[in-house]
Amino acid sequence: MSTQQATKNLSVVMPCYNEVGTVLACVDAVLQSVFVCELIIVDDGSTDGTRDLLAGISDQRVRVILHDANGGKGAALRTGFSHAQAEYVIVQDADLEYDPADYGRILAPLMAGKADVVFGSRFQGSDAHRVFFFWHSVGNKILTLVSNMFTNLNLTDMETCYKCFKREVIQSLQLKENRFGIEPELTGKIAAGRWKVYEVGISYSGRSYDEGKKIGWKDGVRAMYCIIKYCPLLERRRNK
Repeated sequence: MSTQQATKNLSVVMPCYNEVGTVLACVDAVLQSVFVCELIIVDDGSTDGTRDLLAGISDQRVRVILHDANGGKGAALRTGFSHAQAEYVIVQDADLEYDPADYGRILAPLMAGKADVVFGSRFQGSDAHRVFFFWHSVGNKILTLVSNMFTNLNLTDMETCYKCFKREVIQSLQLKENRFGIEPELTGKIAAGRWKVYEVGISYSGRSYDEGKKIGWKDGVRAMYCIIKYCPLLERRRNK
């Protein structure tokens, strides 16, 4: 999609917890996108100086919301989603693993009227990917496979950060998970709603635990539980 075709129709929701080393660079990258009309940063109880950096941001497109205590990524996303005002809403982690330069290709199926939700896949396409963590990749693929079995979707990367929604879709969901279980919960509830889902390849620059990666094996166990808990069949029964 060319810059000439771009319209500022995207709300970016950025959950943030102790990202003093990367958050400002990530904010700058987001605001360089020609699609972004607002960036909603939800600081989830940071204690490392991140809040001081956020207090210095003067760009009028940026809104900073502070949680008194750390509630987890899911809790931060619920807050951010409720404040989004643009036509489309995307999740952006506050590190540098995902590149906002990919927003255009993610938005393309939505803006063409083909999709209600778009997942950005780290395992699709020919873009550059930092080589990291074999077992982490295996875990992601297992979770995606099991999620696909329960949702009847054919995703390659259920655990991706880059999920982009029509605003009315994401704001219609009653989300409950506080931590990384939010990813299978979102996927299950999107499938239960029978929304049109597309997937596009994205670039990825994963970081190590020494560099600040926070997800661990316990989150993987919770994700497996959430795949079952929020499977579309159960969701439809609950919503009757």
